[in-house]
Amino acid sequence: MGRSIRPRAFWGLLISEMVAIRPTLIHKNPFLFSSFSVGRSSLSVKEETDETQLEVPSNRIHELEVKNVAKSKDEHKLFDEMRRRFLSFKKHKYLEHLEHFQALAELQAPKFMVISCVDSRVCPSNILGFQPGEAFMVRNVANIVPPWENGPTETNAALEFAVNTLEVENILVIGHSSCAGIQSLMSMQDNATDSSFVHKWVVNAKAAKLRAKAAAAHLSFDQQCKHCEKESINLSLKNLMSYPWIEERLKQDLISVHGGYYDFLNCTFEKWSLDYKNTSRVDNDDDDRLCHIKDQTIWC
Repeated sequence: MGRSIRPRAFWGLLISEMVAIRPTLIHKNPFLFSSFSVGRSSLSVKEETDETQLEVPSNRIHELEVKNVAKSKDEHKLFDEMRRRFLSFKKHKYLEHLEHFQALAELQAPKFMVISCVDSRVCPSNILGFQPGEAFMVRNVANIVPPWENGPTETNAALEFAVNTLEVENILVIGHSSCAGIQSLMSMQDNATDSSFVHKWVVNAKAAKLRAKAAAAHLSFDQQCKHCEKESINLSLKNLMSYPWIEERLKQDLISVHGGYYDFLNCTFEKWSLDYKNTSRVDNDDDDRLCHIKDQTIWC
């Protein structure tokens, strides 16, 4: 009969055996999710550290190594191209206009504050030709300006700095075609509650969604989204008036607010301005005030 071991003695014996395991027996494998690939299917400590159970087939290792090398080469190519572009900028832009960039190093005085989407296909500097020092920019999902009452975000922090410190003369909100943020908003259930950061952000434009649904209910989903893309811009223009320091400048005609819509499918740009004097305002959270616009043009 084997000797009986008291519970406390058993755990002491088990720990002493585990401490005695040589580090070399724990096989570290960079191709597995866990740093240490010690098996847990057996009760035997020695069996758990048996290297024969931890081996990855050689052909699988080779396959992963090839993929890693290919990825590394692709990354080098991407950054090599980025380096080439930077050096081209330095030679043809920076050095050829050195005095201008040296002046910018001392002071920036942009005329525009631009709020646009993070979409990689919509770069304001590229499509509108903004040069360094001309526009103070912030980009977020679906180019949304939340109302002042919703509290601090990076967007209204940028607005505060641009308006109160830089004293920009124009605020331009740019939306665009095929906006995934707006599509996400339009697809959401009205009573949906989830932990998605995107959903929690785009819900700031829920009023635009409701207007789009009401006005374009008979149209396809894509057409409803296009309608909402423009409604969302106007909602942002309206929300800009909720910021006391922006409205004060609007009253004094020290700043103007504009909307823009870039259709990259047809390469057209629609631009309009907020008609502040004719825009009705109702001071409650459930208002349905209209955003009057003027000077609407299409660049094509």
